[in-house]
Amino acid sequence: MEKLSVVIITFNEQKNIGRCIDSVKGVADEVVVVDSLSTDKTKAICLEKNVRFIEHAFEGYGRQKNFALQQASYDHILSLDADEALSEVLKQSIERVKKDDFPHSGYTMNRCTNYCGQWIYHGDWYPDRKMRLFDRRRIRWSLDDVHESTMAEEGASFGHLSGDLLHYSYNSLEEHISQNNKYSSISAELYYRKGKRSGWFRMLVNPAWAFVHSYLIRLGFLDGFSGYVIAKNIAHGTFMKYYKLYALQKGIPVKPVA
Repeated sequence: MEKLSVVIITFNEQKNIGRCIDSVKGVADEVVVVDSLSTDKTKAICLEKNVRFIEHAFEGYGRQKNFALQQASYDHILSLDADEALSEVLKQSIERVKKDDFPHSGYTMNRCTNYCGQWIYHGDWYPDRKMRLFDRRRIRWSLDDVHESTMAEEGASFGHLSGDLLHYSYNSLEEHISQNNKYSSISAELYYRKGKRSGWFRMLVNPAWAFVHSYLIRLGFLDGFSGYVIAKNIAHGTFMKYYKLYALQKGIPVKPVA
């Protein structure tokens, strides 16, 4: 039977990392944590759970995840974020393909997000399909600083796993707004380097469309008040991204984020 390495990148994840590690027990042949020099109890928790713990300065999400891939002992990788965990159904699905020696190069799975204590099943946040189980010889992460994606070699084959990847996102609106600010700054700078440009049209129309798409077209309203708040924050994050890109075009620096 082929063996499986679980790799996780972290920074100040003491609230989440224990749950993430515990969720892969029984399916992981090793757990590798690559930490961006945390200042909380992340390291202590990881060492207590007997995982391989490697400290490596943050290089952007894509590069950090590719570095983590190279630290694994085995070629078949389950790549997780610290605020994620396997549902029992997903864990069983992974066990089945592992027993079959992973017949595909990569596997997608649905991600279900917990927002302020409520599981979200509609809108732009579900099913939020992700490829997280793959053969690193055929598939790697893009080098994007944020919103990194997997890139497959020609001829790679894919499957889809039953069950949900559980994502424990924000515990408060304040956390959501703070992350919106962080990711919009990174995205704007990335867009600017790639030659993309913003203007009044993008700042007006794109946020409105983002709200309509998540709340109405993707049925976010079925998640009640949380669905509304999420759609509003998606729109707000979209506005900030294009506003900050516009500011960069005008020579106004975007304030660095931690």
